[in-house]
Amino acid sequence: MEAGTASGITLDELGLAARNHALPLEALRHPLTPVGLHYLLIHFDIPVVAAASWRLAIGGRVERPLELTLEQLQARPHRSLAVTLECAGNGRALLEPRPASQPWLSEAVGTAEWTGTPLAPLLQEAGLADDAAEVVFTGLDRGVQHGVMHDYERSLPLAEALREEVLLAWAVNGEPLPPQHGYPLRLVVPGWYGMAHVKWLRAITVVAEPFHGWQQEVAYRIRQTEEEAGEPVTRIQPRALMVPPGLPEFYTRTRLLEPGSCLLEGRAWSGYGPVERVEVSVDRGPWRPAELDEPLSDFAWRGWRFEWRAEPGEHELRCRATDAAGNVQPDEARWNLDGYCNNTPQRVCVLVDERPERLLES
Repeated sequence: MEAGTASGITLDELGLAARNHALPLEALRHPLTPVGLHYLLIHFDIPVVAAASWRLAIGGRVERPLELTLEQLQARPHRSLAVTLECAGNGRALLEPRPASQPWLSEAVGTAEWTGTPLAPLLQEAGLADDAAEVVFTGLDRGVQHGVMHDYERSLPLAEALREEVLLAWAVNGEPLPPQHGYPLRLVVPGWYGMAHVKWLRAITVVAEPFHGWQQEVAYRIRQTEEEAGEPVTRIQPRALMVPPGLPEFYTRTRLLEPGSCLLEGRAWSGYGPVERVEVSVDRGPWRPAELDEPLSDFAWRGWRFEWRAEPGEHELRCRATDAAGNVQPDEARWNLDGYCNNTPQRVCVLVDERPERLLES
């Protein structure tokens, strides 16, 4: 069970929580997350798209605008890449005071193998103008947020868009994209939080000035008040998660475990380079190193394991990650108005006894 209150959930937030979904923590055992267990956040409605009539337009500050069918994109050179995606609001419900929005705990994550064609050669084929500065990605999803009607659009700096690993993806885990994951085409930006991976892609527009769309200029910014411009949310902060050991109590998700040797295991990731260290703490004791597996790719999580001797009683287990850039999960959350990037260590409560269910009765 994650410690925290997350009190006062509204019916609107409950509706969001029912519509979107997180990764069940036991699914961390899968190196690649089955598509149905991968976290999902959909801002507006899922568009119904007919692939036969769908087109991707590439224009703006280019010399040769392009319009491509899905078939033409699939005929281009393509690659498959394992990528960990995480929602920028992951951990929001654990903040105090709690920002009102999708009430994520810490499971808004998943790792899948995305297949598509690299974006950079397409932009180069279109011929970038000398003043090209950003690339805007427009989805087919449209709605209203904070009173503003808009298409879901995000931009990337040109240098980010030209990274060789940025993909226009039409498949996930070897299967065509399902509707909820962006069929027929989505953007995949390895290392960045999920808001950058625009789904149901319909247009790519090269611009000479900074893009000021609502999802770019207002949403996804670290700020303390509505009046602040704030800092943009970009790359994924380091995080480790463990598979909660033992058996769950249905309502509280408290874990029940018999005494003895217990193998703790999980996954860890970061958008700032590979995770180089995972540590485990028991009952707020010292952080002790876990053993690491090889990562699935430069942009995907890596497995870890830690042998714990479970003694009778109630215990709190924590885990944290440190990446190659030296970023480490902080003990205290950095509160912000919209609840982004809360990557404080996961906490799991465990009751250990020969018959641990008896501890629930006391």
